This record gives sequence, C-alpha cells and structure tokens, in this order.
Amino acid sequence: MSIHPFDSAIELAHEAPDRWQGRTSEDYWNMVSPYGGVTAGVMMQAMLRRPERRGTPLSFTLNFLAPIERGKFVVDTELVRANRSSQHWAIRLSQQDTVLAQAIAICATRRETWGKIEAERPDVPPAEQCAVAPPRKPDGFLQRYEFRIVRGKPFAVNDDSLSHVWVADNPPRPLDFASLTALCDSFLPRIYLHRPDFVPIGTVSINIYFHAGPEALTRQGAAPLLAVAQAQAFSDGHFDHHGHVWSSDGTLLATTQQLVWYKE
Repeated sequence: MSIHPFDSAIELAHEAPDRWQGRTSEDYWNMVSPYGGVTAGVMMQAMLRRPERRGTPLSFTLNFLAPIERGKFVVDTELVRANRSSQHWAIRLSQQDTVLAQAIAICATRRETWGKIEAERPDVPPAEQCAVAPPRKPDGFLQRYEFRIVRGKPFAVNDDSLSHVWVADNPPRPLDFASLTALCDSFLPRIYLHRPDFVPIGTVSINIYFHAGPEALTRQGAAPLLAVAQAQAFSDGHFDHHGHVWSSDGTLLATTQQLVWYKE
C-alpha cells in the first residue's frame, strides 16, 4: 500500500534527541510557501514523536515568521516544563539556521470529569447529501482536501462570512492529532466570502484548542468533518476568524482562532 500524501509530507528523520529533519511537499504547496496546515501538522508530529511526551494535545499556537522555501527544514522541540498532569512544549521550524515558524503547545492527561458543551453544532445535511466542490487549482494543497460547501459561497459577496463546510482528506485518511491540526487550517480565508476578487493573504497566527481525546478521533476515522467559521473583524490589513470543528457524530473536536494578513 502506498504512503498517504499527508504522511509523506509530515515524515521526519530523527537527527538529534530534540531535532528532526523534514522536506517540503509539492502535494501541499500553496502560493509561495507550504500550506500552513501541513506546517502545523509537521510541527505537531515532531512533538508527538518525542518519547518524553505524555498525554495528548490540549492546545497549540503557531506563529508564522517568514515564508518557508522549497527543500529541507529542521524542527527543534523543547520540553520547557512538566508537572504531573501537563507538559509545555516549544517547537521551532528553521531553514539555514533561520527560524521561520514557532509554536507553543500543551499536552495533558485527560481524565473523566463533569462536562458540558455550550457551542451548538449547526443543523446541516449529512456530508453524503452535499456535492463535492471542484478545486480552484489543478495542483497544490487544494487537491489534498475534499470540500462540500453547505453555507458560504466562496469568491462572492455574502451577507456575512459564516461558512459551514464538510471537509476530509483526499484520499481518505483516518483522523489523528497531526491531521486534525492541519484540518484546523482548511477554512477558506474569510475575506473571500465578502469580496469576489483575489487579494494576496498570509496567515500570521493559528491557535487551536483540542476538546476531545484519541477515542473520539478513532471513532471519526476517515469520515468528513464539519468545519464552521466566521470572521469577527477586518481592519488595517488583517482579519481573524473563530472556527469550530465537529465530528460526523456531533462531537466538538476542536476550536480554533486565526489571524490573517491581507494586501489591497
């Protein structure tokens, strides 16, 4: 069986106890740099592969400092602090000794407690009843995801930037924390739900909170996820969005915020 493109893109070679080496993937290339989600996924994967790692991801914040060029890169992982129930990690991706992306992450031991979900999942048709949207480009990362748009027409003037989209890896791949991290960047930039013309954009920062453990990810398998997002403000060359990622059985898997730069 051939390796999945995502697994190939996040493949890492162990170079030192806290250092991994990888290579950019043409399958996940974006305009001038790799798709931000695959960069997030590879940095998450580097932390997950540390033998000292305990628990599962609870939060992940990634800042993009500069474009990543085609070719080799290194990922350095540092366990900054740990206690009985959580670990704090610093993760940096570099090329030629220049840091291009840096993240902080928390892993925690999940335990049974009282719980309540106040977020409400939208009432949408199941994925199999929604048409697959054709990719806007013949190559690159848009070929690696399958989008089924329920609400929010892209590159159009909508009343708001709220979107409901079923999204899945293409080809299908069972969900894990690395791919969930990447999928949290699969939301269409909100500016393209208000303005039909293309303008250059670039993600500045992604923040993800994971609300479910590995059992929920295993239940999800390779089925499509429901991605819901809306911007809060567009101003001074930047906009944000708040997003929710739901499993097909209605479990809230993650919430995410993003800040994006745009050029007039």
